[in-house]
Amino acid sequence: MYNLNLNEEQIAIRDTVCDFVKNEITPVAVHPDRLEPFDPPLPSELIDKAAELGLRALSISEELGGAGADILTCCIVAEELAVGDADVASVLAETASLAGVLFEKLLNKEQRERLLPVFLEDNQYHIALANSEAKSDTWIGNNYHRSKTTSSQINTKAIQDKNGNWLINGTKTRISNATVAKLFVVQADTEEGQILLLVPTESNGIKVNEVDRDGGWYIGSCGDVTFTDCMIPAENIIDSNAMDVFQNIGISCAINVGVARAAFETAVEYSKIRIQGGGPIIEHQAIGAKLAEVAIGLEVARTIIWRAAWTSDNKTSISEGNLTGLPLNNIAHISSAEMLYKAAKDSAECFGAMGVMRDMPLQKFIHQTRMFLHRSSGNDDSKLQIAEAVAGFE
Repeated sequence: MYNLNLNEEQIAIRDTVCDFVKNEITPVAVHPDRLEPFDPPLPSELIDKAAELGLRALSISEELGGAGADILTCCIVAEELAVGDADVASVLAETASLAGVLFEKLLNKEQRERLLPVFLEDNQYHIALANSEAKSDTWIGNNYHRSKTTSSQINTKAIQDKNGNWLINGTKTRISNATVAKLFVVQADTEEGQILLLVPTESNGIKVNEVDRDGGWYIGSCGDVTFTDCMIPAENIIDSNAMDVFQNIGISCAINVGVARAAFETAVEYSKIRIQGGGPIIEHQAIGAKLAEVAIGLEVARTIIWRAAWTSDNKTSISEGNLTGLPLNNIAHISSAEMLYKAAKDSAECFGAMGVMRDMPLQKFIHQTRMFLHRSSGNDDSKLQIAEAVAGFE
């Protein structure tokens, strides 16, 4: 049965992260020294502190040394972290998602025994999926209602030598976690087809260039990764048909909820202390109605994101007829992106002209929620994917 009641463990995890954010992250995140620059540095110290809570291994099973959290729990944690700082939430959510897929589903026993202990012991050990390339088109576009049998072209090449080792050459662009990763999962093309390779950051022939944050339109860590005659041992190859399991839009949507919620909570707090016309402005109908609309948007957005996450954790619910077979992750992405951007703007309006000042956090919240309108392949592409599902196209 479709059920979003949180269990005791989920509530305990949520409250622990919430307290950590309130005491450790928020005081740093809202300081003018971090708000005023157009290119604030990544808060590495805060990420390391948050990692000490075990959040990098959130989706790894307890048997392997993690927390054994499901996707819904990961969404809850991502939202709480994003209330404090979206950069912290993005880096940790990316690592946690990739770690769960890698160590639980893709790595063989030898690979897991070699990499997992190092990952669990080092709180600065992050993972990046190096799959996107310049001029590579993953949008539906002209492929709408056409066969999806052909793979997207990959220009990064991997050639196997006589000893079985792989030589990688190519460039991956705008890779999340690139500047903090100690392990890359690299998608490359070979004579036999596409493969995935585990590439440690200390390997020879790797160069990482951080994407400029001023106008770079991203949260967390982002960089371009170039491989030049990068030699990787044969045992570092993993399942070549695994790209689909890395798709998890729901967690990034939860980060967006956290950002909009931070804007809302800031607006409510300010509206209670700002006196105008003989009383706090929260008692004025115009402000009260605006805040009510924001609260509605947050609740609706969170509900559809949690529903998509619950469905990902309970895939049989669709086949059993409990839920629709439409792509709920895409629906959550579109609906929440638009609602939460409006929520952030409406929250800023409660501040009047102060809402756009660089030393106030509202301008940051608006900028970050606007990014989610264009995140991944954008809302238009997601709508076409939903349209194909509505038409019954496979």
